[in-house]
Amino acid sequence: MSFFLKLFKLLPPELAHSFSLNSLKLLHKLKILKLIYNKTYQDENIIFLGMNFKNRLGTAAGLDKNGDYIDALGELGFGFLEVGTVTPLAQSGNPKPRVFRNYKENSIINRLGFNNKGVDYLVNNLKRRNYKGILGVNIGANKHSIGDQRINDYIVCLEKVNKYADYITINISSPNTPNLRDLHNRENLTLLIDAIDKSIKDLNIIKPIFLKISPDESDKTIINIITHIENSSLSGIIATNTTIDKSMLVNEKIKSIDGGLSGEPIMNKSTQRLSFIKSKSKDIPLIGVGGVLSKEDFNEKINAGASLVQIYTGFILKGPNLITEVLNN
Repeated sequence: MSFFLKLFKLLPPELAHSFSLNSLKLLHKLKILKLIYNKTYQDENIIFLGMNFKNRLGTAAGLDKNGDYIDALGELGFGFLEVGTVTPLAQSGNPKPRVFRNYKENSIINRLGFNNKGVDYLVNNLKRRNYKGILGVNIGANKHSIGDQRINDYIVCLEKVNKYADYITINISSPNTPNLRDLHNRENLTLLIDAIDKSIKDLNIIKPIFLKISPDESDKTIINIITHIENSSLSGIIATNTTIDKSMLVNEKIKSIDGGLSGEPIMNKSTQRLSFIKSKSKDIPLIGVGGVLSKEDFNEKINAGASLVQIYTGFILKGPNLITEVLNN
């Protein structure tokens, strides 16, 4: 695996991402992935919001946007997978280059912009999957949708994926779709959650629904989000998405790049948001994500109040070895 990681580092970021996942998919189809990656982990049988997880480690949205690699990723030992972010209509995302690796600081900056093949394409992949583990779907809004149409985008996706997902995540926190983070504001959040509540009732959805938040919001905004969730049909919070704050970076060239920062530099900021939420609401269900590159990072998220932990950048940088490190007792 270390050889392949070194090889992927020589490729442009998006090409490396596609090549690595397609390689996993091919190995899975040839039934030799288990021979190459023959790790087994003791099942923990975690019960969380009525769902049964074999362990607490999962993938974050963005790793498999269109659900093309569900079965292959599921064979690596994750306790759950989250696919997306998906939007009602297919969209190409922002112009390239839009992914920038910073190996010296174990981080990535991306301004992808919800590039995906649309919700109908994803649903077809969800229907065909063989993976039997817990699967979440992360939903968003198309770039050019505004006002009521932006809120309706979430409802369209919710209606289409709810039958095929174990849980659903409402993504209002990507910094790469113009004004999307405005949905954190009280008035906008009320409109969104009211619409989701109505859809949940109309469709009789009983599956957990999470709100994925930004690490860059004020304490006041976070408290308002907690209150909204506690008084709605939503189940909990995923904390957090990427940050637009580059102040923790040393590399001045990287600092100047627009986009969301992920990886080691956001570990503390993201975990502090988890701790703050837990301090304000002891019982709110939480999934932690942001900056996990080691077993210690994973444990820190759990200790801060997360019941489950997701990885993305850590998996990109360290490969399946990170799964082994986290899940080995």
